Amino acid sequence: MTEKTTTTTATVELDTPVVRGETIIESITLRKPTAGELRGVNLADVLQMQTDALIKLIPRLSNPSLTDHEARQMDPADLVQCGGEIASFLLSKRARGETA
Repeated sequence: MTEKTTTTTATVELDTPVVRGETIIESITLRKPTAGELRGVNLADVLQMQTDALIKLIPRLSNPSLTDHEARQMDPADLVQCGGEIASFLLSKRARGETA
C-alpha cells in the first residue's frame, strides 16, 4: 500500500523488506527529483518504468537511501510500486488532476 504524504514525497511499504546487516527496511520514502538528479536518465524510460532507469533513480530519491546493489535486488513488485511513484512525480499538477 502506498501513502502519499505530500505532492513531493511518497511512502512505499515494501512487500519484501530490504535487509541491511541487522537493519530491516520495511518502507522507503521517495521524494520528487530535481532536474539535476535526473541527469543521465531518459525521462521516457522513467515514464515507461524501465528497470535500468528506476534502479538508477531509486538510490538518489529514497530515504533511507538504498544502495545500487539493494535497488537491483528489490522485489519486482516493489520496483514497480516505486516506479509508479517516481513516474507520477514527473507529471504536471494538471495531468495528476490537482489544482494549483
